[in-house]
Amino acid sequence: MKIVILDAYSVTQGDLDWSLLRTACPDADISVYDRTAPAEVMARCADADVVLTNKVVLSADIMRQMPRLKYVGVLATGYNVVDIDAARALGICVTNIPSYSTMSVAQMVFAHILNVTNSVAHYAARRSQWPSSADFMWMDTPLTELAGKSIGIYGLGAIGSAVMHIALAFGMNVLAVTSKDRDSLPAGVTPLSLEEMLPQADFITLHCPLTASTRAIINAETLRAMRPTAVLINTGRGPLVDEQAVADALSQNRLGAYCTDVLSTEPPRPDNPLLTAPRCYITPHIAWATHEARERLIKIATHNITAFMEHRPVNCVS
Repeated sequence: MKIVILDAYSVTQGDLDWSLLRTACPDADISVYDRTAPAEVMARCADADVVLTNKVVLSADIMRQMPRLKYVGVLATGYNVVDIDAARALGICVTNIPSYSTMSVAQMVFAHILNVTNSVAHYAARRSQWPSSADFMWMDTPLTELAGKSIGIYGLGAIGSAVMHIALAFGMNVLAVTSKDRDSLPAGVTPLSLEEMLPQADFITLHCPLTASTRAIINAETLRAMRPTAVLINTGRGPLVDEQAVADALSQNRLGAYCTDVLSTEPPRPDNPLLTAPRCYITPHIAWATHEARERLIKIATHNITAFMEHRPVNCVS
């Protein structure tokens, strides 16, 4: 059996490897590529039985040219890089990696929130100014306590629910846009529609999948409904927001801050308006990438393959 990993470095990052997979599949011919350009896919995968990909696209046309392909493992939770309908028609099993980074992403949400409310990066970068202070302490920005503030969570899946529990631990009021019944939610959580939540929330964090109905869910209209001091956090997908509308709202002081780990195009184009917008805090799609989460991803990816080989596939999305 030939296994090809198309963009391994996105997962290993130099501090992990695929030895677990090699141990689990000792007889397999495993080819590991750090990165694969679109033009290189066919040459590397033409005779592959199993292909693992994170962001390399496997279209219907590409998969039709792989006569031995039986299995595609997406090294992420989202699987839009694979044409699922075509895979199903071709009898190719496609799996994903669910819930491997839940706590890591929730942690990043609050890393962004605390950076805004406590100005951690600001003060760390200006530590040389403290010795010249006339007082025992020195501050030049307002600091905000989270207890009693309202956080709007759009989507209470695994990550949204983790964010909910952390917010409750901080003493925040949680306003949730969710299909879950009120009776199933913890005390301190109020289910609302998006329209009801927007004007009430001090913080808004997006935890919904990117679909036709959620694309640009934050746009010029919804931004106008938000408090001008609100902090918007996006660790989901870049296109959940209209980036130009967000940049305009920041420039016009109609939004307190935008904290994002994702952009519409990654890496971003130099003309992305968010790169120069004020009070815009961007991390380069790393919320999922803690050592622990990436190690967990490799374990689940290996289990997915061995389960498929034993004719009991798990985490199938095709």
